[in-house]
Amino acid sequence: MLESLKEQVLEANLELARLRLALFTWGNASGIDRERGIVAIKPSGVPYEIMKAEDIVLVSLDGSILEGTRRPSSDLPTHLALFRAFESIGGVVHTHSTYATAWAQAGMDIPAEGTTHADHFFGSIPCTRLLSDDEIAQSYEANTGAVIVETFRMRGIDPSGMPAVLVRSHGPFTWGTDATDAVHNAAVLEEVARIALLSRTIGSPQPMQQRLLEKHFFRKHGPGAYYGQR
Repeated sequence: MLESLKEQVLEANLELARLRLALFTWGNASGIDRERGIVAIKPSGVPYEIMKAEDIVLVSLDGSILEGTRRPSSDLPTHLALFRAFESIGGVVHTHSTYATAWAQAGMDIPAEGTTHADHFFGSIPCTRLLSDDEIAQSYEANTGAVIVETFRMRGIDPSGMPAVLVRSHGPFTWGTDATDAVHNAAVLEEVARIALLSRTIGSPQPMQQRLLEKHFFRKHGPGAYYGQR
């Protein structure tokens, strides 16, 4: 099962490059085996074009390396913080995709203004606060995860209905049922961020109706969902 997890995480990382969500070595994807408490994650700084399943690093939830000769992604502590706090998720992705990163650098939430957004995200996609100087200086990556968790708890946001966040001055993180789903959410986030920016070049978009938001989100998610094939 762990070999299967490594293969899935490898493919998720390669898909980031194929979708141009991550240039060079910028992004990373991870997945977790919840029964064993083992996380598989991209190795740090290894180009996608030469990456193989044996390069994927296995670590425990406390960050101890269990298998692999490569150093894990430098963003590992952020991934682990999310896996520990959001117990329903099975995969995490971080990118520096252009449009989502632009919103993060502006320090702005992406408001829910249309049904494309509402099909995937239940409300505005949140942007975190700035990290303090001390948070940057010490345990930076762990504190990045902590500020994401803080944002969701302080705002009362359910991570299962909002599988994305913008880290202020940094970029997006997404998650999902597994690494593949987290990549899907990263791609959707980038498109939603692009649409939101383009709409502002045309006019002044307004928040969508709450009832329309609920209709579109819940027809795809939850026990009453009816979109697609059974």
